[in-house]
Amino acid sequence: MAEPSTPQSPDQLTDEQRTTWVREHFQAANKFLAEQGIITERVLTKESRYIAPIVAVWKFQTQDKKEVWVINGDVPTDLAAGKNAKDARDATRHFSLQWQVKAEVVAHQAQGDRQQLNYANYLVNRAEQLYDVFEDEKLWQQHA
Repeated sequence: MAEPSTPQSPDQLTDEQRTTWVREHFQAANKFLAEQGIITERVLTKESRYIAPIVAVWKFQTQDKKEVWVINGDVPTDLAAGKNAKDARDATRHFSLQWQVKAEVVAHQAQGDRQQLNYANYLVNRAEQLYDVFEDEKLWQQHA
């Protein structure tokens, strides 16, 4: 998982800033997948969603015809198999729950390591933020 950028409200962005944000996060998602050894064939734009500058959820088809979800923005960059979520909104819920579980494991294994405990807290914070996005009906109606 990669570190996030500085958050702003979606209403604070101009159209140009929003376009730039989307392009940069699309490129970052592609780069992240390449770093994981995953080569994409195309992005499934109709299934992808972005709520700039909070979160982008991309669905990619790989060269071997598999589908993967990638999330980035003001959240850790992460990926999941396409079969783990039926749509971008469900993918946000999946990542949120996945980070909660990961935070529990990290905190349990930290054994007093302040850096690991901070990372676990960071994951919990972002998981809760992402779950709020998942639950916000208005955000999904605007970006459907």
